[in-house]
Amino acid sequence: MIPNSIKVPVPWDYVAPQGALCLGVEPATDFDKRGQGDDQLRDKETGERIWLVRVLDLDPEAGKFGGSKEFKIKVVAAQQPVPPASTVPGYPPMVEFTDVTLTPYVDSQRCKGTGKCRSRLGWSVRAGGMTAPQSSGRAKAA
Repeated sequence: MIPNSIKVPVPWDYVAPQGALCLGVEPATDFDKRGQGDDQLRDKETGERIWLVRVLDLDPEAGKFGGSKEFKIKVVAAQQPVPPASTVPGYPPMVEFTDVTLTPYVDSQRCKGTGKCRSRLGWSVRAGGMTAPQSSGRAKAA
């Protein structure tokens, strides 16, 4: 039997093959502890803090069909991840992630109770760390 919270390990290139820009890092909020001082979400297995890293997918096909090119990655780390310095002044830095896992879930936010449910399969992206890109050439041969 497959567990409900399966974590599938994948290389970073599967998530964003064209690369990604870091738009910001913030602590994930544990809404059960909200207003009690330290309300940052912790990993259930390790107890480490969880940080949300907003990234912009550089794949031109990512925003197709009304989807967003921006998504969040949960990074499990004791200290806040620091993005690398940008190589192009005025632009966010390119980043890669290590120890990436994907967890599928059913996104039922579109179900309004009017007869048609437009739920979809969503993916939660989790990583162990954030680094500068290891390979400079991202463009794949057509």
